[in-house]
Amino acid sequence: MSLHPDNVAGRVAVIGAGLMGRLLALLLLDRGHPVTLFDRDPVNEGRAAAWTGAGMLAPWAELESAERGVFELGVRSLTLWPALADRLGREAIDFHQEGSLLVAHAGDRSEYQRTLNQLRTRLGGQSENDLRELDRHSLQQLEPDLHSSFSEGLWLPREAWVDGQKLMGRLAELVLARGAVWHAQTPVLDAPPGRVITATGCQDFDITIDCRGVGGCQGFADLRGVRGEILWLHAPEVTLKRPVRLIHPRYRLYMVPRGGHRFVLGATQIESEDVGPVTVRSALELLSAAYTLHPGFAEARVIKTDANLRPALDDNLPRVVVEKRAKADAGATVVRINGLFRHGFLLAPLVAQQALQQLAPTAVATSA
Repeated sequence: MSLHPDNVAGRVAVIGAGLMGRLLALLLLDRGHPVTLFDRDPVNEGRAAAWTGAGMLAPWAELESAERGVFELGVRSLTLWPALADRLGREAIDFHQEGSLLVAHAGDRSEYQRTLNQLRTRLGGQSENDLRELDRHSLQQLEPDLHSSFSEGLWLPREAWVDGQKLMGRLAELVLARGAVWHAQTPVLDAPPGRVITATGCQDFDITIDCRGVGGCQGFADLRGVRGEILWLHAPEVTLKRPVRLIHPRYRLYMVPRGGHRFVLGATQIESEDVGPVTVRSALELLSAAYTLHPGFAEARVIKTDANLRPALDDNLPRVVVEKRAKADAGATVVRINGLFRHGFLLAPLVAQQALQQLAPTAVATSA
């Protein structure tokens, strides 16, 4: 499907330069529209959720705990990722599509089997090509560095991943190269229809797009922040070719490889809006579980820890709201995008496409 609907007109303000804001800015610039970004953070760092996320593009792995609607959107969005990765440069954003693995220790085999059965049930007749069961030998062939105690695993061959930090940097590089005006470290005080007000003054626009996540509560009464905690490790003794998820009755740990024997280690969300540092309990649980994936993690260096909030709505689905309002001299369009939850990297291309299509309802998405 095309990522670039036609006929989006006018001067555009993007409020919030996280992943969604940067991607939308680039797509609008690709269509020749002047774009101005406003963000509270510097260009190359900040507290947007994407700076913390592991970058997994994994609709099948999430199906066991996520809503069916998230899965269906995720599968559609995943088909857009290869073209987007080519546009940005696959090496520049460290994009890979070699699947992911689900494994469990012998003591948790019943939980593994329950997860497998649940995935099969939810997928129905679609499961044959999307879920591939592996015995010990096949698992070791696919991921030789996994601990030899794992006797089976589930390979989800269509899943992918991306380096979120590199992606954010690459989007900024392209957006600035295309001539966008970027007001970094400039919080928006108010954004009435057709206007953006900051401490330095106000500017008029034809379209304002609010992508502020947890900070963009206007228009989303059900918005909440959901805490996520991750650790960055450097483990020279470990090589993993793809993301690995460890199934456990109490948590779902994930280990996502980066270049240079670096790994992002995290678990599922915590229903809390606490933005404090990673807790001792979380760090102990995560690191203990990592050691069971490969003994080389015992000598790994913890190079960074982080906790952040992902924006979620009551139905845990993303929402795009488009409002056309009158202003003093003409009409103005206000777009609010929020609720990408822990699926931001996966869903960003599709949600961006949907937002642009709503801005240009006469545009027709064509097959790629």
